[in-house]
Amino acid sequence: MHSALPKVLHPIAGKPMLQHVVETARQLAPVRLVVVYGHGGEAVRQAIVGEDIYWVLQEKQLGTGHAVREALPSLDERFPILVLYGDVPLIRRETLENLVRAAGRESLGLLTAETADPRGYGRIARDGEGKINAIIEEKDATEAERGIREINTGIMLIPAGYGKTWLWELKDDNAQGEYYLTDLVAAARQAGVPVCATQPSEFQETEGANDKAQLAALERYYQLRQANALLAAGVHLFDPTRLDVRGSLVCGQGVTIDVGCVFTGEVTLGDDVSIGPYCVIKNALIAAGANIAAFTHIDGATVGAASVIGPYARLRPGTNVGPCAHVGNFVEIKNTRLGEGSKANHLSYLGDAEIGAAVNVGAGVITCNYDGANKHTTIIENRAFIGSDCQLVAPVVVGEGATIGAGTTLRRNAPAESLTVMKERSLVSLQGWQRPKKDGAK
Repeated sequence: MHSALPKVLHPIAGKPMLQHVVETARQLAPVRLVVVYGHGGEAVRQAIVGEDIYWVLQEKQLGTGHAVREALPSLDERFPILVLYGDVPLIRRETLENLVRAAGRESLGLLTAETADPRGYGRIARDGEGKINAIIEEKDATEAERGIREINTGIMLIPAGYGKTWLWELKDDNAQGEYYLTDLVAAARQAGVPVCATQPSEFQETEGANDKAQLAALERYYQLRQANALLAAGVHLFDPTRLDVRGSLVCGQGVTIDVGCVFTGEVTLGDDVSIGPYCVIKNALIAAGANIAAFTHIDGATVGAASVIGPYARLRPGTNVGPCAHVGNFVEIKNTRLGEGSKANHLSYLGDAEIGAAVNVGAGVITCNYDGANKHTTIIENRAFIGSDCQLVAPVVVGEGATIGAGTTLRRNAPAESLTVMKERSLVSLQGWQRPKKDGAK
């Protein structure tokens, strides 16, 4: 991977590969969930959280069979052992359920797959009756065996009661000098235990990532899988190959999403929401009929029904935009409520503010919420009109229906239903002035 980051922590859809595997395993309700780790040990443990995980350190990497052997003290032998891989992140729950169901409690279950290019995989050797004889690692295979197209994915279900005996009987007399988990097939045949195989619906879900190119291929496969699910649910995607979902995206009816959009965390789009091209939306709730124009960034915000946001707008955490409101180009809003039908259409910053309904915020308006130490609140009541290029120095209140003339620096409350405008401008320097300190600081 050419990286200090442990391989299994490299992300798919913004989440470590190992996290994908752990979450899929949890869906099967296992009696024990054991993670065997080696390289990057503590970094892996810190990145993947869960009180249900039993961590086992494999100090020497002596093969897959050795890894599972190290896990034996943490496992309950009364139950079958399902072996998964931290760098095979996109295996489906349904695929694993099929394997568990087919193998039951009495058979050794293998997940195999057919591929036109089996290079790098162990081959499945069958007898004349189609029964599995062995899994042959590529480095140990003959030229004829390398031509076999059915491969071993590595995912295996070891029947209850056999794991301890079989794993301790493994030998390392092979080209790699390792203990191969694949040798359990021979052990099963010798013990008279049936060996069964199932296959995934798509080969890609069994692929791993050993370099950045494979990681990128898995990312595209995952994203196309998300896109196809959205299409099946009726979402109109302008181009399914140019979509990134790095979390959960829930869409109502009539949703349209243009190209290049990235959805992170938990995002909900209501009915008839339209998302323009190249938007980045994280942990947001966007209500029915809202229109999010191109290149808009939304993070930790709520957008009301039939609102229009963007292009090039930025809604930061704590923002709540009311119904039918407008937030235009190059407007940044943080920790602010913008009331129903209110507008901030051009080049403004609104931070730590309470803005009522039907308010007009002119171009270049800034709420000066930070004094260098503490944040302060600006309150703009219903129907107020804030002219262009105004600075509202918080804490300050603009009364209902008030008008603030263009270019005003407002340092005191503005009365309702009145025009407040700067009459004179002067520049004053105060010697000995002390910058404010954070509340409670000495």
